[in-house]
Amino acid sequence: MKRHVLSILVENHSGVLSRVTGLFSRRGYNIDSLSVGTTEDPKLSRITIATTGDERIINQISKQVDKLVDTVKVVELIPDESIYREIALIKVSANSKIRPEIVGIVEIFRANIIDVSTETITAEITGNESKILAFVELMEPYGIKELVRTGVTGLQRGANIIKEYNELED
Repeated sequence: MKRHVLSILVENHSGVLSRVTGLFSRRGYNIDSLSVGTTEDPKLSRITIATTGDERIINQISKQVDKLVDTVKVVELIPDESIYREIALIKVSANSKIRPEIVGIVEIFRANIIDVSTETITAEITGNESKILAFVELMEPYGIKELVRTGVTGLQRGANIIKEYNELED
């Protein structure tokens, strides 16, 4: 089974996210990652869902989501033709002796230190899944106290867009 990322453009009003995720749960499909936000048009939101399945299952999911009243368009983001990003906040133990080592790793990964205490450092990292996983793996020996991730979000590369503005004009 392969990982797939769906970009779903929906009308921005209450209950839409519940209907989309409800469709997944009713059909027994797992959502590995979920990211939602308003688009450049405040009347629309973009839901980015990462899920695992074969082509037949993904096609079935896409068709069912597309049938929902509030759905404007569903696009599968193809890895070679898309840009994926995720944000993670990672709080690690960091006494004064090991702090320079952690700061060095943070700098190599182009992450940011966003909070420091006498006992911890919290870093923010943005990137694709493999970059996040590599950073987490290097932080584990220092003792990860807390970790939170946003879930994947993405766009198609180049001039490709999920909709044309005139598609939505009344």
